[in-house]
Amino acid sequence: MPPITYLTRTATFSAAHRLHSPLLSAEENRALYGKCNNPNFHGHNYKVEITIRGEVDPETGMVVNLVDLKDCMEAAVMSVLDHKNLDCDVEYFRKRPSTTENLAVFIWCNFEYHFLKHPGRKSSTARLYKVKIHETDSNAVEYMGEGIDGIDAVVHHQEALENGKYA
Repeated sequence: MPPITYLTRTATFSAAHRLHSPLLSAEENRALYGKCNNPNFHGHNYKVEITIRGEVDPETGMVVNLVDLKDCMEAAVMSVLDHKNLDCDVEYFRKRPSTTENLAVFIWCNFEYHFLKHPGRKSSTARLYKVKIHETDSNAVEYMGEGIDGIDAVVHHQEALENGKYA
């Protein structure tokens, strides 16, 4: 069996958001989220790390081609989130709070969708292993796919994106 390695690529994007739950009252939102519930939004320079796990291909010496990984990150993260207002520009966050935890789940599903259909991925054993987002220098969230029911959830996520709705 070839060695298994973990390959991580990092990207930085800027986005605005407001921490606000549609399931809570205005008072509850202010009490829970404090200054981050500002109706005029606030922004972050997020750093996202995508980690891929897989066998080192004996022919290429790679788990996945970095160009393919970069393409998937561009499609799944940068083009969707960079210089956007998460709450206004990203349908996923219209019905859920734009916390870093929810952002990590969104990136996982969106990246997984693009990665699984990328032509360069088809001959690889590479799999998405982890999404890590640094919201600030002090706060980071890691998500490793727990609680998602496999490819069906990813497909549902992408169909919802394409149709402009979420359940």
